[in-house]
Amino acid sequence: MTFAFIATEKAAYPIRGLCRTLGVSASGFYAWQARPAESPRRQQDGVLRQQLRVAHRASRGVYGSPRLHQVLRQAGHRVSRKRVIRLMQVEGLRGRRRRRFRGTTVQDPSARPATNLLGRRFAVAAPNRVWAADITAIPTREGWLYLAVVLDLWSRRIVGWALRPTIDTDVVCVALHVALARRAWRRGVLHHSDRGAQYTSDRYQALLRTYGFGCSMSRPGNCYDNAPVESFFRTLKTELPSQTQVTRRQATTAIADYIERFYNRERLHSALHYQSPAAFEATRKAAV
Repeated sequence: MTFAFIATEKAAYPIRGLCRTLGVSASGFYAWQARPAESPRRQQDGVLRQQLRVAHRASRGVYGSPRLHQVLRQAGHRVSRKRVIRLMQVEGLRGRRRRRFRGTTVQDPSARPATNLLGRRFAVAAPNRVWAADITAIPTREGWLYLAVVLDLWSRRIVGWALRPTIDTDVVCVALHVALARRAWRRGVLHHSDRGAQYTSDRYQALLRTYGFGCSMSRPGNCYDNAPVESFFRTLKTELPSQTQVTRRQATTAIADYIERFYNRERLHSALHYQSPAAFEATRKAAV
């Protein structure tokens, strides 16, 4: 920027005087002036690299090339995925890799689970038609923390969630009550879950009947029957920093921040044409 300023002012002032005033050498200015001008493509690469750094930082360091590519396209840049990958390599930017996670489904052999009414029809036409629920375990310094969620399949938004140090019926009941308090639901919502003892329990089934839910459950041992929630858990455990060195209270704060501030409101979702759940809902409601 200093040399560019000298170049614009050299018609009015001596070059050596400008260099002396600005604290640069005249030889350095002449060397800069002799360099070939950057091509438009290299100039654009510089702009794209800067925006990639900003977008990667804004994503909490979790976005890889697919989502960073979408961020640039949404900002109006006509850029290929290969170019994004190349510029990410130059900048040393990487997405977060997925980790394995622990399953938590324990069935009650005396329970009578519902049939799979959903049948992997995960594309839903309107809000509050199908809610999918599940539980996962998160390790902390103080032991396991169990997260129960309720996800609206229409927008993939987490509409209810709860955390408890023990995996019991209470955690799934609280998550459902949160969803009921937040959403403008009507009787007849289809509730889909696995066959875990918490969901087949008398207490939870009574809750579903009280609020007029239909009940659907995955087939035995088939995680693909509840794939959207399983995908959310994989995403959370990949993108959320490990909680093994923090207390349960600290982990609760981090998980709440991830779900409410990042996943629901900001994270681009491939199933929603790279919109966040909140943006998807706002766009669809505005169009009605």
